[in-house]
Amino acid sequence: MSASAPTLRSLAKVLGLSRTTVSDALRGSKRVDPDTVLRVKKAAREAGYRRNPLAGALMSELRRSRGSAFRGVLAAIDFNEPDRPDDALRYHRELVTGAEERAVELGFKVEKFSVGHAGVSVQRLDSILQSRGINGVILLPAWDEPDLSNLDWTQFAGIYTDYIIERPALHSVCPDHYRSLLAALQRLAALGYRKPGLFLKKHQDERLQYRWGAAFRAFQESHPDIVAVPPLFADTITPENFTKWFRRHSPDVVVGHSTDAIQWMEDCGAKVPATHGFACLNAHMKTRPCAGLDLQPRTLGARAAELLIAQLQRNETGIPEWPSTTTIPGRWMDGPTLRTSVSARNTT
Repeated sequence: MSASAPTLRSLAKVLGLSRTTVSDALRGSKRVDPDTVLRVKKAAREAGYRRNPLAGALMSELRRSRGSAFRGVLAAIDFNEPDRPDDALRYHRELVTGAEERAVELGFKVEKFSVGHAGVSVQRLDSILQSRGINGVILLPAWDEPDLSNLDWTQFAGIYTDYIIERPALHSVCPDHYRSLLAALQRLAALGYRKPGLFLKKHQDERLQYRWGAAFRAFQESHPDIVAVPPLFADTITPENFTKWFRRHSPDVVVGHSTDAIQWMEDCGAKVPATHGFACLNAHMKTRPCAGLDLQPRTLGARAAELLIAQLQRNETGIPEWPSTTTIPGRWMDGPTLRTSVSARNTT
């Protein structure tokens, strides 16, 4: 074979096959005899051939659109999990919206797929994506450990929009939870709060490799003027275990995901924000107005689309040798559940 970069045409000439047969064989099409598929793939490996996923997507899209303007396609894959909290849906929608908006600016569009319980199987998803020439996938956060190892990752580039994914290990884009909580606690201290309390479902910290808890403890240990309140970690946060913790430790400001805690605090005699404060760790999960952190899912979705498209443009499909993580800090949002100045500080 010549010293120039191998192409479908040059492979076809050496193998004595048509260009279409070689192309179908490299895509694993069932229309090609399995022995021929093996022979073509072996020759491609030996020649150092690498397919261009954008070129494949272009031809697939042109065939479907009959020559209209080309727009590359990315897949946004959600994991259909029956045990995932319902309040995560809004966050996921914002992620997809951010990816869609940025993808359009870069000449792509995003199509949504659901996999797992009540969705398509991983094997079926692999077939759908390959048949439609979709080589870029954005994986939305999973509540449990996701597993997409059965996708043929030689054909795909992927970005996970949460912390760690192991099956397979992919590049990821996610909030900087540690930095975000430190900044929130500093904000609360500037408002005069001296006894912050944190409550979390255990799984909400475990799935982030304990970054929420680590930031909270680090802040307590590095600020001698802050009264250390043991965080409340439980499999489920209930009015009963929250009330017991709140009465025992008397935090002057409470930080957590569920805004139901505001009512539980008031049931204990607190007056929010006159005597006590509350801040939500993820403003997209709140069910009533409050202060807290906007983890910026639209920005995360946009960055995921940018990084994924860049991989495709570099022809980088497959599982990366060294997965990287891009983090974006949350944005503080003032709200009616906190005092507005130090002068209003509760001294009781």
